[in-house]
Amino acid sequence: MGFPGTWMTESESVVYRVVPKCACSTIGQIMYYSDNGVYFDGDIHDATGGMHKWSLDSSQPVIERSVRARKTYTFTCVRNPYTRILSSFFDKICGIQRNGKRYRGNMVPLLIQKYGIEVGGEDGKGEFDQIASFRRFLLFTRDTIRWRRPMEPDIHWSAMAGHVSTLVVNGGRYDNIFWTEKFNAGMQSVLDAIEVKHPVDLKAVPRFNESEGHGPKRLHPVEDYFDDLSMHLVYEIYHRDFDLFKYDFENPGNKMPVAEIDLDEVHAKLGD
Repeated sequence: MGFPGTWMTESESVVYRVVPKCACSTIGQIMYYSDNGVYFDGDIHDATGGMHKWSLDSSQPVIERSVRARKTYTFTCVRNPYTRILSSFFDKICGIQRNGKRYRGNMVPLLIQKYGIEVGGEDGKGEFDQIASFRRFLLFTRDTIRWRRPMEPDIHWSAMAGHVSTLVVNGGRYDNIFWTEKFNAGMQSVLDAIEVKHPVDLKAVPRFNESEGHGPKRLHPVEDYFDDLSMHLVYEIYHRDFDLFKYDFENPGNKMPVAEIDLDEVHAKLGD
């Protein structure tokens, strides 16, 4: 299996396990800048140089050696499961992607047909019942994750624990897991622990939110999207995420973590 979704600076100063919808564009750009002194011109996910990525054949032996040796500082970043799945819905389901098309081609028409979801028309700008459509999307999400129907689960809404675990199962270990909700403090703790070629001033880092503006604006508070059934579905899908990364399942309106992440617990529970 190796180390899918793993990025590393070319200087081998730091290893990062990408978790989709958890500030990965910004983190990748910070890593790129720390080695190269400039930001990548474009979406960092498209970069094929200036950084090691598991998706690049030439990078795989270098990443594998570093991760297995556990000598390179290794981290990841996580996000509240409620806000993460909402963001996935507005970006990937309702939004038009950078290429001017719908995400994954025929997926949105399938959702409209099978689940009765509305997405705001052809351009995603029309009015629709966001709450009703999101709750139907949750049913689809659960179906893909539990039964792999009508398609395999997508990386943007599959559980964070699943992404995080691949590095552990294959012999790696995290030195740091921090929260998107406390991004600057978390990212600074990584930068303080490593040696970089080019110092990074987090206050001066531009926004690299690639999903911003793709889809319609969220019209309601987070908690309005989750009734009892929705919360039940979210817990069914993401119970390990709430447990391991210390988020508040009982209150969808509280996006902040309620306790510290226990790295030993994460490795013990994800390493089997």
